[in-house]
Amino acid sequence: MKLYPLKFKPILKSIIWGGNEICKFKGVTPEEEGIGESWEISSVEGNVSVVANGELENKSLDGVIATYKEQLVGKKNYETFGTTFPLLIKFIDARDNLSIQVHPDDELAKKRHNSFGKTEMWYVINAAPGAFLYSGFEKQMTPGSYVKSIEDNTFVDSLAKHDVKKGDVFFLPAGRVHAIGAGTFIAEIQQTSNITYRIYDYNRKDANGNGRELHTELAKDAIDFKLYDDYKTSYTRKENQPVLLESCKYFTTNLLELTKDVTRDYSATDSFVAYICMGGACQIKDDKGNELDVKQGETILIPADTKSVLISPQGSVLLLETYV
Repeated sequence: MKLYPLKFKPILKSIIWGGNEICKFKGVTPEEEGIGESWEISSVEGNVSVVANGELENKSLDGVIATYKEQLVGKKNYETFGTTFPLLIKFIDARDNLSIQVHPDDELAKKRHNSFGKTEMWYVINAAPGAFLYSGFEKQMTPGSYVKSIEDNTFVDSLAKHDVKKGDVFFLPAGRVHAIGAGTFIAEIQQTSNITYRIYDYNRKDANGNGRELHTELAKDAIDFKLYDDYKTSYTRKENQPVLLESCKYFTTNLLELTKDVTRDYSATDSFVAYICMGGACQIKDDKGNELDVKQGETILIPADTKSVLISPQGSVLLLETYV
């Protein structure tokens, strides 16, 4: 069987801070209240995506990779990651402020957890008035001042706070302290890793009066304490051509805003390509003759053995394109 563009069943997660934006955006009916996350493509243990279309329907992503190997993910990706898909793609809808956290880099994650680290990026799909997020430091901190600020409840004062609007992009390398604020709805592209060090949770208590576990000491060795000039990604939107949002060793992500047919050539790319539909709808036709309709809120995976696709917008379409 020849591979074809794959859709997956979303893994919807009901979380105490979740809202209702994800299901509205995707046009699906939730079985539970407060959907905080939709894992669109995942290879995280216990949360592995399942194919939703075609001959491979109901097969697990890991199983499909095991069968098709580099045909699906690319030669280098298969050699590096085996049957683990290298990216985790999510939607996140924060109705409340999320805890302030940091992720370790590859070296520290390997040493402590025998895992990959977590570098990620955010694309703001929508934001309520007054919505914000934290990324990086606003004033110089040291490991010592960090610990003291946690003890005296002033850590938040050291963080760079960013007002957000639709279309904003933030790159979050491993080691960067960050948090999503209430009213922020984002798409997240990250390394496949589920390691998070929670630094601060606003002293919130659960129903039993207990605070959430914090990882103050673990985080201290993971945090990048440097100050940077700008934590937000600058880009200029252009119609009918790719706009680079981020390129790092873990992924490259482009924005495609299309009002006419566009061909994307992957003949020199040794990787799968994922498309996340941010708005509108389109048809994608690959070089093998497979056709797939894609609408807002859907994420699809183009196999690595695909040489090109023709994207035909239905009016207009906004896509995030990402690959390794």
